[in-house]
Amino acid sequence: MFFAVFYEATAPRPAPFPWTLSVETERPQDFYYTTSNHFNTMGMAPLPLSFYARNTLQVAQELLGKVLAHKIKSQWIAGRIVETEAYLGEEDPGSHAFRGPTPRACIMFEKPGKAYIYFVYGNHHCFNVVAHNGGAGAVLIRALEPLMGIPEMKRRRKLDHEENLTNGPGKLAQALGITREQLGVNLNQGNLLIIENLPPEEKITKTPRIGLSQGKRKPYRFCLKKNRHVSKPHPW
Repeated sequence: MFFAVFYEATAPRPAPFPWTLSVETERPQDFYYTTSNHFNTMGMAPLPLSFYARNTLQVAQELLGKVLAHKIKSQWIAGRIVETEAYLGEEDPGSHAFRGPTPRACIMFEKPGKAYIYFVYGNHHCFNVVAHNGGAGAVLIRALEPLMGIPEMKRRRKLDHEENLTNGPGKLAQALGITREQLGVNLNQGNLLIIENLPPEEKITKTPRIGLSQGKRKPYRFCLKKNRHVSKPHPW
């Protein structure tokens, strides 16, 4: 039931969400506040900006299990974060910030909690959140487990297979309608949010980052072990 993600502040703390089920199969009466802006009145609210003002590696791991949600018109589309990668500041050769605050990377040096979105390979967007405790850094959201608005995700991705909807950074951005229009927005308010959730029951697996020519051996990729929505290559 979706109230493991969004539930009334006065309600008792629910049991962990049965993540193996698709929320689209649940009954409508099992949903709480799945449309409109009720997040600030609920027990599981958007993460505060202070959450991101910490060590980038720590933030990358603790984002696992949280919920990324985007409201398009009147519909919320959301997924549970199951895979992240950390990119540090000028000390990290795999990071956009390695060469300092260039026009592309300058947002990584700004206040934590902002959306950093860039266009890559000429065909897809990548969604990151600025996260550091001084200097620069960001966390790339690499994969989601679809929770809400799955028919809309399928329409945007032109796919029916749920496992392939959001198992990669470009895929999830397309599925949630995230583009550079959201570049720089604070992720604690508005239509693009990262929301608190119950801690994941799965173990966290750490591996080297994917697709880099520099800094590729650093074990800064984090994912929920054996979750079927993690991008390939699977580390198990």
